[in-house]
Amino acid sequence: MSDVFVEPLSLDKYAPIIGETKIGEIKGLADKLAGKSICHVNSTSFGGGVAEILHRLVPLMRDVGLKSEWRLVKGSDEFFNVTKAFHNGLQGMKIPLTNEMKRIYLENSEENAQRLDLHHEFVVIHDAQPAGLISHQKIRVGKWIWRCHIDLSNPNPDFIRFLIPVIYQYDGLIFTMEQYVQEPLRHRKVAIIPPSIDPLSDKNKPISEDTIFSILDKYGIDPERPIITQVSRFDLWKDPLGVIDTYRTVKKELSNAQLLLIASMAKDDPEGWDYYEKTVRHAADDVDIHLLTDLKGVGDIEVNAFQRASDVVLQKSTREGFGLSVTEALWKEVPVVGGNVGGIPIQIIDGVNGFLVNSISEAAEKTLYLLKHPAEAKKMGAKGKDHIMKNFLITRHLEDYLKLLSIF
Repeated sequence: MSDVFVEPLSLDKYAPIIGETKIGEIKGLADKLAGKSICHVNSTSFGGGVAEILHRLVPLMRDVGLKSEWRLVKGSDEFFNVTKAFHNGLQGMKIPLTNEMKRIYLENSEENAQRLDLHHEFVVIHDAQPAGLISHQKIRVGKWIWRCHIDLSNPNPDFIRFLIPVIYQYDGLIFTMEQYVQEPLRHRKVAIIPPSIDPLSDKNKPISEDTIFSILDKYGIDPERPIITQVSRFDLWKDPLGVIDTYRTVKKELSNAQLLLIASMAKDDPEGWDYYEKTVRHAADDVDIHLLTDLKGVGDIEVNAFQRASDVVLQKSTREGFGLSVTEALWKEVPVVGGNVGGIPIQIIDGVNGFLVNSISEAAEKTLYLLKHPAEAKKMGAKGKDHIMKNFLITRHLEDYLKLLSIF
């Protein structure tokens, strides 16, 4: 039962970005919660937006005076195959929920409940994988909150029917958008808290042009040619095959275009390798399609460089809880062409800081427009950074959590 290690952070270092007044307001909220214990629980410490957020949120909570911890549920490949099915089913995929899947889920929940010490004043459970822990708490000391990061607007009825009695046991619920709150849950204590990025993290902090060019050179990417990028897991909902088809349509007019598909291979996503292999096959022998993962040495600094070097960032999702890669690109003043789904429309203001699209042909059309109008693309990128500054930084995320905890 070891906590996930996180590097210390100081809220004061964000003052040049959000101002001393806002820093003081956040500290004032935290003073009311000083010394209280909170534990976040999810399924992985690496790969995916939840882990990225917790690596920043947990130490910031510590810095403002909470006893903040982060623990992981464990499970076999069998368990993570089941929870991936839960993820897909809750986002609407028409797949069966079998008795065997229920058994595996419930047994793993009980095993993890026995293993984890969760006697804290606040326990925040992230997504479906650890949600069942609450059913096996003989003594619940504090308030339990379930945080849903996925698009729950149109779930498979079998999966949501199974999960709702579990969710009902929680003292509070957090969703990214109002649309994700299913009708049976609307009378519960619900908070709407969108995700966020950390502007000081390695993935988002300013880096030099020399660093950017050095990284591009290392991976054989030409900075003098158009760069189209998508940063996402290899996943059905992220539509990597559709991204390649979009790029190929663009390439008919701009033959020198390059495509970067960047991902980390998350430990709790067993389908990731299947979609990676499908993507490799779909890319065929096109040397201008670069599939870049953490297994090739691509870490946060590399992603930062690739996003900053990009002319257009795609997020051609068909389902998307939020889409942190959209946030990251807009923060770097790169316009984004994104699927008109889930949390993407609260980030992309269509025609202002990017474009919302519903098809491969629309994605290609808008990508071509941005590549052919670089001055307009630059203006849109600048508006994107302003939108992220006002709405989607980690300091706002911390403030929202503090406000929620203070009402219990």
